[in-house]
Amino acid sequence: MKRKFVSNLIFVLLLNVIIKPFYILGIDAEILRVTELQDPGTYGTYFSLLSLSFVFNILLDLGINNYNTRSVARDNERIHLRLKGTLTLKIVLAILYLLILFLIGYFFSYNWYELKWLLIIGFNQILVAMILFLRSNLSALLMLKEDSIISVLDRLILILFCGYFLWAGINKEFISIEFFILSQTLAYSVTLIICFIMLSTKTKVFKLYWDFKFFKATIKSSLPFALLIFLMSIYYYSDVVMIERMKNNHEAVSYAHGYRFFMAFNMIGFLFAGILLPIFSKMIKDKVDIKAITWLSFRLIFLISVIICLAIWPIKAEILSWRYALNGDDLQHSSNTFGWLLLSFVAVSCNYIFGTLLTANGSLKQLNTMALIGVFINLILNFSLIPSYGSEGAAFASMITQFFTLIAQIYIGHKFFKFNLPLRNTIFLMGFLTTVILSSYVINVYKIISSSWMINLVTLFLIGTFFGIAFKIVAVSDVQKLLKSYKNDQD
Repeated sequence: MKRKFVSNLIFVLLLNVIIKPFYILGIDAEILRVTELQDPGTYGTYFSLLSLSFVFNILLDLGINNYNTRSVARDNERIHLRLKGTLTLKIVLAILYLLILFLIGYFFSYNWYELKWLLIIGFNQILVAMILFLRSNLSALLMLKEDSIISVLDRLILILFCGYFLWAGINKEFISIEFFILSQTLAYSVTLIICFIMLSTKTKVFKLYWDFKFFKATIKSSLPFALLIFLMSIYYYSDVVMIERMKNNHEAVSYAHGYRFFMAFNMIGFLFAGILLPIFSKMIKDKVDIKAITWLSFRLIFLISVIICLAIWPIKAEILSWRYALNGDDLQHSSNTFGWLLLSFVAVSCNYIFGTLLTANGSLKQLNTMALIGVFINLILNFSLIPSYGSEGAAFASMITQFFTLIAQIYIGHKFFKFNLPLRNTIFLMGFLTTVILSSYVINVYKIISSSWMINLVTLFLIGTFFGIAFKIVAVSDVQKLLKSYKNDQD
């Protein structure tokens, strides 16, 4: 069993590290570039509508997937009975979700064309939610390889389908945002069908089943978690909507240029959270000291995020120019926005560690209070900065909000677990950070290695890794320890 879990973990990591970032920076970013050349601003409108759909995405789950995974894992024989009730509840929530999206879109005075886009995007989110629900059953039934394949299948279909039209030498004039949205509908639909077929081999034929008591109990038990996700979604995604509504869709595009890279990098923290949640949950349940594994995880994610941030910061304009063929004021504005997002990435990455720990501990009251304050900070900053600074102001607001939540989560964690970063480790962290900053400055300003930004980028990654080991931020044995903890907790 241990070998099965570890091999699946490695398989999932490889699939996600290769396929999802390639989709974001290859397909999504290329769609951005092509559509902006043909119809400037349309990607900004799409990006705003997509962000709006994410804000209310929690309505499609309400904690049902986690509840379902635990229930099915404990009693595989009754999976078809649980599927009846949970699938019915999912459909009800999906209808409510679409209705709310439509009402919000109408309130924001979207035209009928934009409302159509919003509803199709909302339908795509429903398909994704259904895929995640069926995947929770695959995971509970220990169909781990199948779950791993489904986790990236939609992105793989989009890479092959959209990639053919983008790179096969075909006339790109028909490629539009609507083409991209409908391509997602196709990919999600095919993935959902394949996932359903996989699951049907382990379940009986079932019908929809209305169980009001089950619905009420499920929603009531998941409300604190659902509230947390909703509040966090506001300060994660509302900035794009505010940029588009308060300025224009061109400003939203400026934000999207750097945000595509942010999302690709963010996959690292997301994978960390997936590994750490079962580890933290079991250790807290068994009353095992979690200080060592917490700081190990923090050091590892800090190392990775700082190297990425400081290696890319000095050449952010060159990277955006290379990817999107930007120049002039557009390039400068987008690269300034990207810079703030890079700093935000460091905070977000570390948030995955402490947020996961506090979630595993059940500290939802404290997390909800923190998230509510974060929402106010983010909205106040956005309302103040976006009218004058556009996407740069929104990215700065996001960075301040994320560092606030990081400091708050460290403080809350200290109250519950009494952990402190030893002075020796603090000195090493500061030494590593200072050394990498100086290395980045010298290499990119004085060009002592090369005049090529690509060579300097690779050099800084290598230098950052070297100093990370030299300052004992992390070692190979630390990674092995983390994987061993995951293996033991899944046994």
